[in-house]
Amino acid sequence: METNTRALTRTLITGSVSYVHDDDTVRDAAECLARDNVGALPVYDSNKRLTGIVTDRDIVVRVVARGKDAAQTKVSELATPAPVTIGPDEPISEAVRLMSEHKVRRLPVVEGGDCIGIVSQADIARAMPPQETGKLLENISTD
Repeated sequence: METNTRALTRTLITGSVSYVHDDDTVRDAAECLARDNVGALPVYDSNKRLTGIVTDRDIVVRVVARGKDAAQTKVSELATPAPVTIGPDEPISEAVRLMSEHKVRRLPVVEGGDCIGIVSQADIARAMPPQETGKLLENISTD
């Protein structure tokens, strides 16, 4: 299908991506998620390298549900390390393949070592025919 071979475009990428540092607190991350109305943040180390990704679900499941103090817990304690990434000029089919294979709903878009945006399952769903979107959802959601 034409849609699957089309290169990712800057309009498909959720740009101006906010981020947190691995030594920031979970509370800082939650405030950033709320302020920017996003569901995930790339995590950088002190050398400005992408080291992980933290989601709103990570905060709920790994901090709130366990009764941890979000003001004392560091992002590094719950971020998913070594996130699966994609380049900005990869075809949508590659994003679908990566999401399906790794069971992730968001892919940081990396260019020249910098995270320039995030492509989400919803971004891809808007660019794909409904039947392919259904397949993606099924692949990501099944074990």
